[in-house]
Parts: sequence; structure tokens; C-alpha cells
Amino acid sequence: MKDGAETFPQQLTRDDYFKCPVWIAHAPQFVNDLNQASDKYIQTAKDNLKKEIDKRNKDVGDKGDMGHVFHSTPLIGDSNFTDLTRYIIITTHNLLGEMGFDLTHHQVFITEMWVQEFAKDGGGHHTLHTHWNGHMSGFYFLKASEKTSKPVFEDPRAGNLMNLLPEKDATKVTYASHQINYDVKPGRMIFFPSYLPHQYMVDMGYEPFRFIHWNCQAIPKGVVDIQQKPKGVLNVQEK
Repeated sequence: MKDGAETFPQQLTRDDYFKCPVWIAHAPQFVNDLNQASDKYIQTAKDNLKKEIDKRNKDVGDKGDMGHVFHSTPLIGDSNFTDLTRYIIITTHNLLGEMGFDLTHHQVFITEMWVQEFAKDGGGHHTLHTHWNGHMSGFYFLKASEKTSKPVFEDPRAGNLMNLLPEKDATKVTYASHQINYDVKPGRMIFFPSYLPHQYMVDMGYEPFRFIHWNCQAIPKGVVDIQQKPKGVLNVQEK
């Protein structure tokens, strides 16, 4: 110590632990066919909500379909989505391995997959949530642009959120960031661990917004008899 000043190390080393990955891919080869295959599901979802929307508009004022999200029935088992399903299964298997997990005695299955479209009159959104009992989730965007909604991911570390300090610059991605969002376009695909909280920003209805969402689970091989699995539930061995 000199003249009352403290001495500090000239250089610090840093280790980063407990990282949470998000993967981005561009797979435009599925867009046209899956938009066409999705049309009937979205139309059915709109038909199912028509009475509810009409009643609301009659009771409180006509706002069209504002605020609604049209959610399909399950897509698993529909042969039109088989190529996408195989892509998801194989990629999920590889990504879990990349994360460091040993899947020697596990099989990856898609447990849920659906398509949804936000209201053409705007207001569609999703509040913050996670997906239970899964290991990998993802999105595949069929209709999207810089004018539509986009996914937002939240820091999954509850302890960190409890003790956040103000950020110096919220426009930059730093260790202080607690939310990340991604621009989207048709053909963009996002994979992320199912424990990662996510939401969708309110869509303003300027342009159509449609995407496929899925959840995957790695199940011990001894638990599931492959010969008796439900039709359409694919595993990585079927690549």
C-alpha cells in the first residue's frame, strides 16, 4: 500500500458457469408446405371461437378478433408435418448432447406440437410461462416480419431476478440483462431449454403472425415400449 491507496491485481480471470443456451436456425424449406397444411387448423380454431368473438363484439363493441390467439389441435400424427418432426427430433437429440447430457439410455420424443396465429386486428400475445415436464422447446415461424410480434426470453434464475440492479444500458446484452428478444421471419427456427421462461410481445396486427410451437422430452428407454408408442410420436432412432 502506498500513500493510502490499496493495491489490486492487474488482471482478473473470469469463468462463466450455468449458461442457458438458445439456438437459431434458418430452415425455409418447410414454410410453403406447412403454411398450406396449417390453414385448415387455423380456420377450425377461428370457427370454434367465432361465437365467443361475436358475443363479445355485440356486448361491448365491435373490435373484430382483437386480442385473440387461434390455437390448433395437436399436429402430432399429421403426415404433412413429418419432415419437420424428424428435423426437430434429431436436432433436439444433438443439442441435448451438445449441452453435455448423456442420452445413451434415453430417447427423444415430441410430446406436444401445435400451430397458432395471432388476431388480424391485433392484440394477440402470450404472457410469461415455461413448459413443464420437458427438456427442449422451440418455435418455427411461418408468417412473421419486423412488424409482427416476437418472442421474449426471461432470465430463468429466480434468485438473480430478486436482486437485480439497474442496467447501465438496456439496449445492450450484458450480464445485467434479464430479457432477450429475437427478430423473426418465415423459416426462422428457435430451440431452447423448456425451463426458459418466454412470452410474446403484443402484436399490433400490421401483418399476419403464425408459428409452430413444440415441446420435446427425453424419456428413459426402459419406460417407453417403442412398439406401443402413439402414432406420430417419433424418436431419434427413426431418422
